[in-house]
Amino acid sequence: MNTKTTLPISEARKEIFKIADKVQKTSNYYTLTEKGKPKAVILSAKDFESWQETLEVIKDFPNLEKDIEKSEREYKKGDYLTLEEILAKQGFIISNKSKKNVSDSSRKKSRKRFK
Repeated sequence: MNTKTTLPISEARKEIFKIADKVQKTSNYYTLTEKGKPKAVILSAKDFESWQETLEVIKDFPNLEKDIEKSEREYKKGDYLTLEEILAKQGFIISNKSKKNVSDSSRKKSRKRFK
């Protein structure tokens, strides 16, 4: 839950250490005002870094929301490829390793060699 507190800058100056402690709880932040208008925001370094990362993703993928919606529609229609199909199209050979058995005796022998 976001906890927003609004304070005049002059009051925040008096309580800056208290504010710095309170914003350490996730999603707590303070909006500082001057003459009743928002002037600055104080939030934890962790939350700030999270916002920075989010902005980078938005810059790198400007159509991300539309792309996700399109992918969800295609998935619901069954219009998608499995990982195996994608790898096969790229020329990778896929083997089913689950059918191969390794005996316990060979495992025990190999462990003994390294002891």
